[in-house]
Amino acid sequence: MRLALVANPRSGTAPDPGQLERRLGADGAQVGMTPIDKLNPDGGALDEGAVAEAARALSDSGAPDRIVVAGGDGSVGLCARLAEQLNVALAVIAVGTANDFARAQGLPLDLDEACALARTPDASTRRADLAEVAKRPFVNAASAGLSVIAAREARPHKARLGPLAYAVGALKAGVSASPLGCRVVCDGDECYAGKAWQVVVGVTGAFGGGSEIGVSSAQDGQLDVAVVPAGSRVGLVRRAYGMRSGRLTAQDDVTHARGAIVELELAGEPQFNVDGELCGCHPPRFAGRPRGFELIVP
Repeated sequence: MRLALVANPRSGTAPDPGQLERRLGADGAQVGMTPIDKLNPDGGALDEGAVAEAARALSDSGAPDRIVVAGGDGSVGLCARLAEQLNVALAVIAVGTANDFARAQGLPLDLDEACALARTPDASTRRADLAEVAKRPFVNAASAGLSVIAAREARPHKARLGPLAYAVGALKAGVSASPLGCRVVCDGDECYAGKAWQVVVGVTGAFGGGSEIGVSSAQDGQLDVAVVPAGSRVGLVRRAYGMRSGRLTAQDDVTHARGAIVELELAGEPQFNVDGELCGCHPPRFAGRPRGFELIVP
């Protein structure tokens, strides 16, 4: 079996790529390692040409039977798109800080278990949804508002606190953030217009080191949108509890909508948090790729 390993050594708990190669080849698999920066050098959007070029790079030494990604959630999105392009299964070695995708999909978080699963020839698979915004693939959630500030504030604390860094970031965001003006359109119908603390577009709906919007389900091809309306800062405590308990959309005044195409109109040019990566998304048009890739599962 030929494995195309895509390694992101900058991810939160990433081991040496050479160590990963040895673990993946323990049962005789052929392993070719490609740094993720080679596939997406500027970390930006991926048009069809860039996706095809990256897929060719993974096939330089022969077409892979499987792609193995070792990185955080942002790395998973890119490799899921490449797995879709090459029509091969994707195995995930979750070595990021939050690893929300692995948790949401029930994938092993232990390094040895993840490597063993990735190299198992007859491992089980299931189809999983993928989405993209402004030619950026993602597998969990993309959001604007509080989560962007929270992610930025969490960065200095990740090495020391791990996933708890997101809680620190969220506290700081709650003190310093301001609501943003937004309009949300799902499949052509307006579902929200006004000021909001946060807008989240979800595939699995997991984000921020264990938070969930509470309703997303894989493999149905629909994107979930949760809009947290502007209000008092004191009320943000209730919002935080709703996200940590996976019941945000159960709160009466949170707008929830579903659609295959979600379009946002936002005041100014805000940043987005796309599977943990901070970036601009222009235009902020979200499209689902139903059952877009095959995922290796326990």
